[in-house]
Amino acid sequence: MLTSQRKALLLDRLTRDGRLVASDLAAELAISEDTIRRDLRDLAAEGRLVRVHGGALPASPTHRPFEVRRSMQADAKQRLAQAAAGLIRPGQVVIMDGGTTHLALVAALPFDLRCTIVTHAPAIAAALEPHGQIDVVLIGGRIFRHSMVACGPIALAGFQQVRADLCLLGVTGVHPETGLTTGDAEEAALKRMMMQSAAEVVVLATQDKLGATSPWVVSGLAALSLLVSPGERPDWLPAGVDHKQA
Repeated sequence: MLTSQRKALLLDRLTRDGRLVASDLAAELAISEDTIRRDLRDLAAEGRLVRVHGGALPASPTHRPFEVRRSMQADAKQRLAQAAAGLIRPGQVVIMDGGTTHLALVAALPFDLRCTIVTHAPAIAAALEPHGQIDVVLIGGRIFRHSMVACGPIALAGFQQVRADLCLLGVTGVHPETGLTTGDAEEAALKRMMMQSAAEVVVLATQDKLGATSPWVVSGLAALSLLVSPGERPDWLPAGVDHKQA
């Protein structure tokens, strides 16, 4: 079997099974585990999968420029936004992560909603301009250009001072084994602080993020209060985590 054929088979199996186990594949294909591991390294370098101990998991498809992500899953993001808009109650203090799904959520909020939204995303703060009853607190710091959000010690210190009712968290992967993940180590640390600063944590996830993973772990799934996603409740979601269908 040619290398290209073998890699295509690995990707097909990953799509079908949601996980690759190097030892099982080596035995099935009658080749060495070193060959399988080399293929996995190559595919990981291309962003096609994420290597884990003993094999690989599906890679999140959302590691693309911000403007490109605006057009990805646009209808699904609108449905998620409509399903989540009622989660923000009058008088609450809400941490809102950056991202295109949360931009859609801002557009779905009622104009008479009175609350405080704390964000480190300039685009989110600007989108809230028509919502005259919402107090906007913008956390500063170095801009992480992939997500167009503030990061670094200044942003971390800012969120340490917040005690919010709700955190609307953006992640690139929601996986039964690796939990909530994202593509940058510094951003993952900041997201953990955002979670710690809120009484409840909600993730809005399009279908392409479910069962996918990214290199940096934010937290386990049990730290979630609510997952909003298309379709029925994933059977791997922990019992203590609520689910809302979009």
